[in-house]
Amino acid sequence: MTVANQWEIMDRHRRKAPVPVEAVARDLGIRLYLGEWRNNESGLIQKDPDLGGKSGYAIIINDAHPKTRQRFTIAHEIGHYVYHRERIGDGVTDDALYRSHLGGTRETQANRFAAWLLMPWNLVVEEVRNGAESVEQLAEIFEVSKSAMSIRLRVPFETE
Repeated sequence: MTVANQWEIMDRHRRKAPVPVEAVARDLGIRLYLGEWRNNESGLIQKDPDLGGKSGYAIIINDAHPKTRQRFTIAHEIGHYVYHRERIGDGVTDDALYRSHLGGTRETQANRFAAWLLMPWNLVVEEVRNGAESVEQLAEIFEVSKSAMSIRLRVPFETE
């Protein structure tokens, strides 16, 4: 699959909220798995000819985490696949703060990619124009955490 094909797949799925991140992974040829992990680990992507999909890669996410966190983890790991594939090797494991052995710059890039994939700016603006008035409403529409949406909007997030 060419790089252009990969971006076309992602763009095709970013047309309606919530973005079906599982379908993005599938269409990129990445197989998804749920697993029980120590709570501080969110997920990993690894190159594996047996477990991987058509691409040869698999993403394993923490089954104990909330669905919104799982969605962000999948998108984050897809970011590693898109940008850091040559550095994945036997696996990149991200902890609860999305840190791995790849370093801060690559983790930041994967986080920004995840926000781009899950919360397309044009769709966020469209939802606001359609009446969404709060971080909470937008987070629910996009099936992301309130924290992730707050960061995407660059507004302070207050915990309950």
